[in-house]
Amino acid sequence: MLGSGAKAAKPSFVSYISPEEIHIKEPIEKEVNPRLLPDGRNQTVMFDTLEDWRDELERTKGNVKYKAVTTNEGYRVSEKLPLYFVVPICVSEESILKYEGRGIPIWCWSCHNGAALLKMSAFPKEQDDSTSQMQKAFLDGIYKTISKPPYELLKTDDLSSSLPSLQDIQTAYMRFKQLFLIDNSTDFWATDVKWFSLLESTNWLEIIRRVLKKAIEVAECLERQHTNVLLIEESATDLCCVISSLVQVMMDSYSRTKAGFQSLIQKEWVIGGHGFLDRCNHLHKSDKEEAPVFLLLLNCVWQLVQQYPPAFEFTETYLTVLSDSLYVPIFSTFFFNSQHQKDTNTSGESLKTQSGPFRFLTVWDWSVQFDPKAQAFLNNPLYAEKPKPDKSQRKTARFKHQRQLSLPLTQTKSSTKRGFFREETDHLIKNILGKRIGKFINSSDEPPNSFREFYDSWRSKPVDYHGLLLPRIDGPDIKVWAQRYLRWIPEAQLHGGGTIATAAKILDLMEEVQSLQVKMDEEHSQAVSGDVHSAALLRNSARLSSLFPFALLQRQSIKPALPTSTWKDLEDEDDLVKRDDEFVDLSDDMS
Repeated sequence: MLGSGAKAAKPSFVSYISPEEIHIKEPIEKEVNPRLLPDGRNQTVMFDTLEDWRDELERTKGNVKYKAVTTNEGYRVSEKLPLYFVVPICVSEESILKYEGRGIPIWCWSCHNGAALLKMSAFPKEQDDSTSQMQKAFLDGIYKTISKPPYELLKTDDLSSSLPSLQDIQTAYMRFKQLFLIDNSTDFWATDVKWFSLLESTNWLEIIRRVLKKAIEVAECLERQHTNVLLIEESATDLCCVISSLVQVMMDSYSRTKAGFQSLIQKEWVIGGHGFLDRCNHLHKSDKEEAPVFLLLLNCVWQLVQQYPPAFEFTETYLTVLSDSLYVPIFSTFFFNSQHQKDTNTSGESLKTQSGPFRFLTVWDWSVQFDPKAQAFLNNPLYAEKPKPDKSQRKTARFKHQRQLSLPLTQTKSSTKRGFFREETDHLIKNILGKRIGKFINSSDEPPNSFREFYDSWRSKPVDYHGLLLPRIDGPDIKVWAQRYLRWIPEAQLHGGGTIATAAKILDLMEEVQSLQVKMDEEHSQAVSGDVHSAALLRNSARLSSLFPFALLQRQSIKPALPTSTWKDLEDEDDLVKRDDEFVDLSDDMS
């Protein structure tokens, strides 16, 4: 049903080349609620009930100054707003109704010190004088109300003027994506000589850097200045979603767990009203509204994941398959523009089936796509779980991380071999996946002094994987998401190299430690053994590709964990015939 490479049996992982090419052919008549999944650890909060919002307020200690409202029940305020949302306690129902929710600060998250992150849908800029004066007076009243005690000082940030436009983001991404649409080896090596200039000219990595920088600025206001931050955008459903999500990932360790991250996406994006249907152009009706806003978030989160792996319960493979799921239309999660549009299109009489109302699947039930062994690749075995507080001690020991003090600020010498992709692993990481830094060394876009002091002060301390995380944004620290964009290019693979080689060694040590622990204390054997399917796959493999688990493994090794029909087609290439690699199906032998 999902493309030419799919089989009747459930695939171990995605078995198609391009997610955009998949089209639904059969109706789905059952929806699995993530709350009811057997694994209680992975309960995703859907934020479709008033209780969900009240629980989130209580979790973040924001229920003293903010309240969940039911004003939009029946969508009587606006079809763009969710049924339930959170506003400051001082905001009246009349204010919410006055301008269909525009000009109302909507709560996103509360910091531990009481400062809050808010967002607001701006008024249209082109208005007659009388209407503009009324709206200005209304906004002044709102600002004064939420700037008085018990609320903290308020800082507003108009993202339409401080970040690239959606059109600029779309243009940059289309240029960037073209770099990886390679037809053959000749085209691949032809672009190799000018790879850095081509990569820089797309401006995609610079946009990622600017977005991460903006998120750090907001975090600095919340954490250091104890100031409320109000993000303003025309609809508050695009760049507001990106920045608010990044800030929460950076400041709230719960958002770095798999369940927490999924709940965050539900809250800020799905229920928050991001226009997935238009931004992803699912219906291929018009390109005018298309923009990779959600992919921009995942690219930014990937930067944090690869910089601080132990801080995240999920892996880059999780982010990769999540980005693929964006274009699988059997899931309602990323298919509609708003909660109202979903409710309208999934509850009509024409959608009635013999077993009941027509319902789509939710993407958060990963068992729909992957079997248990494949799902193991979504979980990070190196995740540093938050230790339970010891009541016998006043202070809990914090995880400490030995930070690398040097940065690759000098350009590596070119190799005598042809092509960046034929260099050693370190050379690949420092060069092909690294952003040119000359542009940033002499950049006039320097952060303000307070921002730089905050940033440098945080970096001078050991990393607390369960506290504030700030991304490294200087020069080569911003990298290309290799697993997502290079996985279909055979020449880009490093057999026996890449980060997967390091992970294999670490997982070998983990299994050895676990084995010794079992021998020392048999009664805790189940608790310490863990779910290490991926570790076993890595340990038994003689040589791995750097793009594992999406790419091939060498002969005489375990079968590929994520087989795809791509490789069957590519094996006809002349340059691949001479290789020792082979495609083998995994469905019958993974045990």
